[in-house]
Amino acid sequence: MPTVSITVPEHLEMRIARLVEQDEFADREEAIEELLSTGIRAFRTGGSFDNSDPDYEDDGMMGHEDEYVF
Repeated sequence: MPTVSITVPEHLEMRIARLVEQDEFADREEAIEELLSTGIRAFRTGGSFDNSDPDYEDDGMMGHEDEYVF
């Protein structure tokens, strides 16, 4: 399986760690793989996400409308 390196905001890392601690996933690798797969499936099927979630933070945009930073 290919290896990918990404940098994520601290609040996302904390949420992933919390999911692992709550036994939603066995480890960080499984959590990130599953969350990416779920996000890609939602994106490809035109699915949406609920940004009314109080934990949602849209800080990925860095002042550029055509660039998203993960």
